[in-house]
Amino acid sequence: MTHHVKLISTATVISGDEVLLVRYANMPDHQRGWFMPHDLLEDLEHPQDAAARALREQLAIVAPALVLKHIESFRGRDGTWHLSFHFLAELTEIAQLQANAAVSEATWFKRDQLPPRDQVSHHGWALDVLETVTATASR
Repeated sequence: MTHHVKLISTATVISGDEVLLVRYANMPDHQRGWFMPHDLLEDLEHPQDAAARALREQLAIVAPALVLKHIESFRGRDGTWHLSFHFLAELTEIAQLQANAAVSEATWFKRDQLPPRDQVSHHGWALDVLETVTATASR
């Protein structure tokens, strides 16, 4: 049996009590709503490099450090196996965003004013990732 695999790196970007979420122009996996910045790994690319590239190319953010906080494995609705590497970037100040054409909207949200779950892609997946990767982050 052949398994199709999607290797994904996400970057949860926080600054103080704010978190960065994006909407993509061409919605990945036919999903609508807010996402953590992310991208598929390129051939032979390290997951940390993919997360850094996603931030740099999509939003012009150069994160001082990306720390791997969680690895998630699941079967997508399309039958592909997803292996997601979730990184955390803690910024000392809110970065000015320069979104590329792939990003239709990028917004900093206060942690207590996040969008409702039904406005977040994959049934609120970014909210779950946020809670997981920031469980041990400094606040």
